[in-house]
Amino acid sequence: MIEFVICDDDISVCMKVKNIITKVMMQNNQLYKTRTFNDYDDNFLNFIEKNTRNNIYILDIETKSRSGIDMARIIRKKDFESIIIFLTIHEELGPTILKNELLFLSFINKFDNAEERLYQSITKALELLNIKKYLKYEEKQIIYTIPLDNILYIMHDIVKRKTVIKTTSNSYFTYRPLVKLINMVDNRFIRTHRSCIVNQHRVLMIDNHKKIIIFDNQETINLLSNKYFKELKLNAF
Repeated sequence: MIEFVICDDDISVCMKVKNIITKVMMQNNQLYKTRTFNDYDDNFLNFIEKNTRNNIYILDIETKSRSGIDMARIIRKKDFESIIIFLTIHEELGPTILKNELLFLSFINKFDNAEERLYQSITKALELLNIKKYLKYEEKQIIYTIPLDNILYIMHDIVKRKTVIKTTSNSYFTYRPLVKLINMVDNRFIRTHRSCIVNQHRVLMIDNHKKIIIFDNQETINLLSNKYFKELKLNAF
């Protein structure tokens, strides 16, 4: 799931940005959400604190209370993977942003072909987010980096009260909830049950009658519900 986060004190600008996002995403099969803020207030800060990765931030440089540059600094303290796009009338601040090394994608002047440039920047941002090939997380001061290609499925284990990341050869356990891990993987992973997501690229076949998923290494799971079966676009046998 990709989340677009817009912050601009001009409501009309927010609407234009949302329309451009819709236009871009109509050409993609990716799930997405759009959040709009009109100021860098406590609600915006709370969002940053609770959400990381897979976000595309489209930030105004200046609002009533705070600077978009300051917000980008806060974002980068905990999140180096999300995309930041600046949309502003203050083109003179470009050198300041570069000096701060905020790892932003674009710096767009609202009065200089902004709609076309934003369309191109969002398209590029989607390409960059899809480059992610690893699930990386920290558990008990140990950093795990697991290739997405190796993961068969991720499920919540009710008995152990942990989330299990099952790969071809290992099982990794984490206290991170499934909903958090969903936002840390790409769109090859799809939900098959309220407590499970699977790597579609590793599924060999499915049996909808027995509710069984068979992976390419012959491992099977029975976490397939009617609610999510149609989303798993494979031929049942």
